[in-house]
Amino acid sequence: MTELPDWPPEAFAAADPAPDRLFYAQARLVTHIDAAAVAAVTALYRTLLPAGGTILDLMSSWVSHLPGEVAYAGVIGLGMNARELAANPRLTRALVQDLNADPVLPLDGASIDAATICVSVQYLRRPVAVLREVARVLRPGAPLIVTFSNRCFPTKAVAIWQALPPDDHARLVGLYLDRAGFSRVETRAPVPHGGPGDPLTAVIGWNAA
Repeated sequence: MTELPDWPPEAFAAADPAPDRLFYAQARLVTHIDAAAVAAVTALYRTLLPAGGTILDLMSSWVSHLPGEVAYAGVIGLGMNARELAANPRLTRALVQDLNADPVLPLDGASIDAATICVSVQYLRRPVAVLREVARVLRPGAPLIVTFSNRCFPTKAVAIWQALPPDDHARLVGLYLDRAGFSRVETRAPVPHGGPGDPLTAVIGWNAA
């Protein structure tokens, strides 16, 4: 993998080698983190996503966790399951695409005001290629907010994610963002590890100005 040449390609393999479209063919109209973690995601979005902007919800589903009181010019959801995307009331445009098969986003450059990836970054097999595409479509200085917990589909999360201890996941995502060309990276812990519920970590990258 030329994007991360210091790691072998098998670091980004999944235990289940079957095409992702088969695994995600079944709609899962559930949340993958608990209520406190969901609330933390929404609070983060309320702070960082520009009201009135165009938002890209990457690896989207039936809910985007956006603050209900904030209006956006548009919310583009790109995910794997058409039924899930159709059930999402915040989306103004839905795109079905397997980023592991095709990392190129069907969007114009510098057309997006902010982007999000919620509890899904662990499934990317070409993370730097995908995040470079996110940087391409973001406006200068715009943020990408990547949030994750300690949950995953173990057969689909890449090997390096599962091999690393949870404390190193933020460093891994930060490395992805750095290699993808984001000019500034910040890590936050909206719900710290060790509490009674799901932890939540956020790694935020700002596009080069």
